[in-house]
Amino acid sequence: MKTRESALTFSQIITLVDTLARFHLKGEAQQYLLGYFWWILEPLLYVAVFYIVFEKLLQNRQPDFLYFLMVGKLTFIWFSKSINQAANSLDGSKGLMAQLNLRKEIPPLAVIQQGFYRQFVVFGFLLIFLVFNGYAVNAAWWWLIPLILVQALLTIGVGLLAALLVCVRLDFRLLIQLATVFLLFMSGVFWDLNAITDERLRHWLMVLNPLATLIDAYRQVLMLGASPNVGKLGWVLAETLLLLFLALFAYHHLQFWVARKVVSR
Repeated sequence: MKTRESALTFSQIITLVDTLARFHLKGEAQQYLLGYFWWILEPLLYVAVFYIVFEKLLQNRQPDFLYFLMVGKLTFIWFSKSINQAANSLDGSKGLMAQLNLRKEIPPLAVIQQGFYRQFVVFGFLLIFLVFNGYAVNAAWWWLIPLILVQALLTIGVGLLAALLVCVRLDFRLLIQLATVFLLFMSGVFWDLNAITDERLRHWLMVLNPLATLIDAYRQVLMLGASPNVGKLGWVLAETLLLLFLALFAYHHLQFWVARKVVSR
């Protein structure tokens, strides 16, 4: 017997996710005096804080550290903020969870879509800022398209799994927050991964942490005008597709369980 879970088509799911994302972004902006301007101001304030700490107080010797930090931190914020918000999305959508014909992936996907909209504006600002500070547009910038696509898929896969883990146990909410802090220091946001002299250690750090590879690739493209390492990106894509497959497989088989778990709290 066919259940009502399949009532929504793929295009309808995409439309609903986008509608929910834009609705929440509009409501969020209306709560603040500066509205949508916070999309750019918030990440720039993070960059300013870390720049003062590492450049002025700790006397960082990384060349062009401000631009180095901006590329790393703005990329990382997209991932970390999306994951933490997606992790809480199912538990914060009890009303939607009670709808039998609503796919349970929709709340976390809507949250992740909000992050896409914000990051589109932030990346636009970053590119303009780099150009005005002497970084010329070149052919290597075309690599931004696959890099952004891979990071988007990685964010979707990890975000869906994070939401599912929090659904299992609320304790995972705290663990996910701690994990993103750990990643902040292990992804080369403040330091150059290529400075690691132990080649084997550097290799495994980038293999086990796809975000570190992506941040390094963004810097190669935007700051050096060079193509990223295709082999490393291929490995990141393989990891990303595996995570995405696991997430979609889990949601496909746990639709009713997720609904019961969230609604019963």
